Amino acid sequence: MTGKEISEMQTKYVLQGWSKQGGLNPTPVDHCEGIYIYDKDGKRYADMSSEQVNVNAGYANKEMTEAIKAQLDEYAYIQGSFGAEPRARLAKSIVDRLPDCFGKIFFTNGGADANENAIKIARMYTGRFKVMSQYRSYHGSTFGAGNLTGEPRHFALEPAIPGFIHFRGPYSYQEKIKFESEEEEGDYYVEKLREQVIFEGGDRIAAIILETVVGSNGIIIYPKNYLKGVRKICDEFGIMMICDEVMAGWYRTGKMFAYMNFDVVPDIITFAKGVNSGYIPLGGAIVKNEIAHFFDDKYLSCGLTYSGHPLACAAGVACQEFYLKNDIEGHVQKVGKHLGKVLESLKSKHKSVGDVRYIGLFGGVELVKDRATREPLVPWGQDPAGVMGAIVKELKSRGFVTYSHENVIIVAPPLIITEAQIDEELAKLDEVLSIIDEKYV
Repeated sequence: MTGKEISEMQTKYVLQGWSKQGGLNPTPVDHCEGIYIYDKDGKRYADMSSEQVNVNAGYANKEMTEAIKAQLDEYAYIQGSFGAEPRARLAKSIVDRLPDCFGKIFFTNGGADANENAIKIARMYTGRFKVMSQYRSYHGSTFGAGNLTGEPRHFALEPAIPGFIHFRGPYSYQEKIKFESEEEEGDYYVEKLREQVIFEGGDRIAAIILETVVGSNGIIIYPKNYLKGVRKICDEFGIMMICDEVMAGWYRTGKMFAYMNFDVVPDIITFAKGVNSGYIPLGGAIVKNEIAHFFDDKYLSCGLTYSGHPLACAAGVACQEFYLKNDIEGHVQKVGKHLGKVLESLKSKHKSVGDVRYIGLFGGVELVKDRATREPLVPWGQDPAGVMGAIVKELKSRGFVTYSHENVIIVAPPLIITEAQIDEELAKLDEVLSIIDEKYV
């Protein structure tokens, strides 16, 4: 098929998510390799968001493609009640690299149902029904995960499910209160959360779930003491602490999981995306030993047709081996520092850049109309003029592919990116920021 035929057929027969359907014109892809996507006309695009922050190992990874082919020759699918070598090997590989307190994994198809099943497990384990999550968070768009989500993408699910409660967390750059220190801000929000837990009834709350680093809603990195404070609240009231590592996990922040940066250990870890770099859909919820053993003689009311799909797990085993063999953890720590320096340089140069935030290769550029007032370039939940869409389109025209959310441009390239590639691509961002400076600020 020609590129034009592909685009026309897809537009005619496929509903595209998070989009108005009129006027869509998908770029027809020819092939992908490394950090690059090539269209049918031969144009090269650098994927500077790892698609949806999932293609961590880059495109056309031979280890994963060969593992999938080899698994196809044995069997493509077998349900969870049968023993499957890739399913068993992947679970062991993950658990073996975690603290000894973790025991088992429930595999899912992706991040949303990882979070769905994590809160089901927490409810069954505690016998409680309330679940708390933050505003400015995204946990998925299925009904349960969508109710956890604390931004406009949950509006389509209203009225909300009873027992789902949102709370405010730290957002240092847009904070109106002038704190003396990072620790003071963290303590303030921990105390506010504790008050809300008491108001809601601490003995009625099954879980508090947080993105360990807030992803699409701005790459918000909490004060260093905040997650420790949340952990303390959970311990005080017998609440399960769930860290949503769907985006932040798998070395994105320079650690296997982002929580490892903050000297805290959750009760349940949810994951997806980078577990096998999106080659085949896969996610999961990792639980501590006491939760796993709770179900030794109690019915686990969780199940999915494709839980632990052999092809997905085969890709997962190969992906994890790729991370370890190539010291992706060390590489991300090294090139992540370089990314941070370049982002800071852009911040100092452009009046439209209010803040840059980054940890490892997880970065965001927050755009403002006025640095003094920190007024966002577009209001929360609104962009009637399509300003952010136009900015993303301008970047794409230069071969820099990413996405924006609210007033933040995401910079989260595949973890195999080099410093030279960062320099080449962020020079394009530099050009577009100059346009923003003149046109919008």
